[in-house]
Amino acid sequence: MNRRHFLLSSIGTTLALPSMSSLIAKDAVKAAKGAGMGARRFVAIGNLLGYQTKSLFPTTQGRNYEKTTLLEPLWDIRDKMTVFRGLDHGVKGGHFAVHSFLSGVLHSEAQNRPDGNVTIDQFLADEVGFETRFPSLTVGSEGGIHGGCQIAWTKSGVRVPPVTNPAELFEKLFISDSPERQARRAQENKVQASILDSVLDEANRLSKKVNQEDKAKLDEYLTSVRDVEKRLELRQRWTNQPKPKAPFDKPANRNAVEDIPLMYDLIALALQTDSTRIATFEIGGDFSPQHLGIKKDWHGLSHHGNDPEAIADLITLEKYQIEHFGKFVTRLAKMNDGERTLLDSTTVLFGSGMGDGNSHKNTDLPILLAGGGYKHGEFREVPREGINKVPLCNLFVDIAQKMGVETDSFGSSTGRFA
Repeated sequence: MNRRHFLLSSIGTTLALPSMSSLIAKDAVKAAKGAGMGARRFVAIGNLLGYQTKSLFPTTQGRNYEKTTLLEPLWDIRDKMTVFRGLDHGVKGGHFAVHSFLSGVLHSEAQNRPDGNVTIDQFLADEVGFETRFPSLTVGSEGGIHGGCQIAWTKSGVRVPPVTNPAELFEKLFISDSPERQARRAQENKVQASILDSVLDEANRLSKKVNQEDKAKLDEYLTSVRDVEKRLELRQRWTNQPKPKAPFDKPANRNAVEDIPLMYDLIALALQTDSTRIATFEIGGDFSPQHLGIKKDWHGLSHHGNDPEAIADLITLEKYQIEHFGKFVTRLAKMNDGERTLLDSTTVLFGSGMGDGNSHKNTDLPILLAGGGYKHGEFREVPREGINKVPLCNLFVDIAQKMGVETDSFGSSTGRFA
């Protein structure tokens, strides 16, 4: 049969009836939403090249862990966060595997998985994101070495393009469309709804002519169509709704290093105004240490070969990143969310898909967790090898359940993190 392609450009989705190859279908059980709890939020921050773990991880487990060089900027808020060691996904690939940080799955190995290499932010957005104007916000780097860290992926295997600068993010959050643009949006919505109706009609006719295995394949496709319908419905719902009033004037863009504090501020405001409840922030290859007075580029420094001067420069730029993560956590702790703070209702994950940039290892990842109603203040180390090894995705299962999403698995999980 002829394949038909429908480009829904303003939604950012391509729909094409799949070719029928009578593949054995895999059942995908959609998780139900949790109930009886206030709004929960999730933010993940990841960088491209990891952190100097020798200067990050303590040696003493529990609440009495010692201050390390990279934990120093966070020492005053250590009661609001937990440091984990030993969590990773067991994947390999160096720079080319860093994108698995929030999924546990390499993009190249995701084709036959029911949820592909969907990242935890997009997984949560599919479940709870339609309660807000933006199901999720992905901000950070567009490019850099090997395409950046590519932190967010949909279950159909598509990278979510990030908002790359404060001015663009500000406009997205606070600048409403003109009446003319709203009218065009309404017309676009109408046209795209008509396209979806045609797609569904053709798919339903086709379902009467194919065998059981191909029907299962078609069901997977129709699930994707329904996801597009959800996005279209969401956009229709918010088209004529005014955005929150801007708390300050539109900022000017500077560079990926100096813009980090402002990006954090805007993410905090997006959560506070309930514009979204899911956000990611990726610090990629366009993070230029020259703005910190460091002459060499970040990627070159990461291959330090144990050179003390290069390691010292890396610690300088890593402390800068960690310091502003700490300020973000502190800010959330000072923002009210009803009878609690915004930090109480927001789980904040900080780390990288790179465990060691010098050796290109994707194991023993640097992981910090703050807020979210967890009991914090500890350094927790789990077995890094053998049958007792704990996948990072087990922690993602726990985060999802904290968000009210009833699921007992995610990515490469083997259970829920205890």
